[in-house]
Amino acid sequence: MDALTVRFAERLARAGLCAPGEAAIVCVDEAASFSRQDFPLNDFLAETARLLDVACLMLAPPAEPYRTILEYLAKREAPAIQPRDCETRTFFHDIPVVAQPLPELAAAALSRRKGAYLPGCGILAHGALSPEQAFITVSSVAFAGFVKFFSDHLSAHRDGTLEAAGREAFAAAVRALPPAPRAVPPLARGPFADRDAALAAMAEAGRATVALGLVDSVFGNISYNLDGVLAISQTGSALDALEGAIDCCPLDGSSCAGLTASSELSAHAALVSRDPRRAILHGHPKFAVILSMDCAARRDCPRRETCHVDCDRARFVDDIPIVPGEVGCGPRGLVHTMPPALVGRRGVVVLGHGVFTMGRDDYNEALGDLCAVETLCRARYFQALGLPPA
Repeated sequence: MDALTVRFAERLARAGLCAPGEAAIVCVDEAASFSRQDFPLNDFLAETARLLDVACLMLAPPAEPYRTILEYLAKREAPAIQPRDCETRTFFHDIPVVAQPLPELAAAALSRRKGAYLPGCGILAHGALSPEQAFITVSSVAFAGFVKFFSDHLSAHRDGTLEAAGREAFAAAVRALPPAPRAVPPLARGPFADRDAALAAMAEAGRATVALGLVDSVFGNISYNLDGVLAISQTGSALDALEGAIDCCPLDGSSCAGLTASSELSAHAALVSRDPRRAILHGHPKFAVILSMDCAARRDCPRRETCHVDCDRARFVDDIPIVPGEVGCGPRGLVHTMPPALVGRRGVVVLGHGVFTMGRDDYNEALGDLCAVETLCRARYFQALGLPPA
């Protein structure tokens, strides 16, 4: 169990979510085991895990720029940070701010939400069964905070309501931003001779997408049309570890029962039925998501609370369309909005959610376009603020 806590602490650092050696993890089996034996809050973590009756609890002091962002949001929005991206808002609703490192307070917050923020300490997340669940929550909280912070800053700039504390936090966060992705590595060339080659190419493209910062590893999805069978990443799979985590689903309407394909299988299937390109890549690049929520009409729009699923305005970032839609195949699902918008285009942004791109026979074009869309959106974001690209 000690090795497991250390492994996930190292994984948090590799993902850029916290600095090496800073994450504190407790796993509870017959006894509690810790990733940091001398951490002063170990008793707090163990007691909180006991009160929640969970297998794992993480405390992840966020790396920059997440630390500056979450500290600012926690101070401004306590008792809870309200995410603005549609996916986090759907699954988290809010991110509680725990005022003090007291087990009763933390357990109360985490009994109603998967993650919380403890100012001065970090992101709290629990896994009912495994550390993997907590890791996903830490990633989600960091992503939600980043998107909300930069989105709110742009809205305040447009409204003329920026305050000194917000300006200072923004400047500090921008200084800590990693550079925009530019050099896209060459990937395997298709079309692929057999299923094994296609699956290997999907795994390679997934790793490259994560390495470029275009998706956190446990988000996004990828698929390939194998002449009537859609190979697609499994729900909850890490894009940088897809070996053994890809399902093959017939496109003739026969059952995928027993498989665990991505929740966006229906959207991928609808897309390949319209477009001859075989390879689909879906990521959550942050500035594309942020810019998709920048709407001049939002303040006076009667649909502003549901615009992420039913906006009827034609919106673009240069030549890239922005469309509404929720996950799944319901009446407001992105299965209806995304595929027709992407046909014949290099990419589409689903409002508040992420970007879809395609490649004819392999992932070179798809990855290049995903990178280009994010770079474009990042440039347009700072341009809207009257600032040079960062």
